[in-house]
Amino acid sequence: MPHARRIFGDAGEHAAERALRERGWRIVARNPRTRYGEIDLVCHDGRGYVFVEVKTRREGSFVPAVEAVGPRKVQRLMKLAEAWLALQRQRDASWRLAVAALTVGPGGTVVRIIDIVE
Repeated sequence: MPHARRIFGDAGEHAAERALRERGWRIVARNPRTRYGEIDLVCHDGRGYVFVEVKTRREGSFVPAVEAVGPRKVQRLMKLAEAWLALQRQRDASWRLAVAALTVGPGGTVVRIIDIVE
């Protein structure tokens, strides 16, 4: 049986997907693996690929979702993006990184999409 944190995270990823689709983004891949690790979502927004890190937190959490991606994580995400693009033979494609920061509270889930590297 899946762990409660995993279920919470999966629910966050599904909510993020819905929010991204509402923005007109196409989901290209979910949780693809590279030799450097896993990417939460690979999307395309019409301008290029967007590699999305999904962070889901409960309202009042010690570290808010939007602050959960620091400089080391950004560097790792850049490596993951470049590795995925290489595997797809798309090294020259336009791309950027974004965070889908979800905050879950009694009134529902708030989704913020923040570009972190353009």
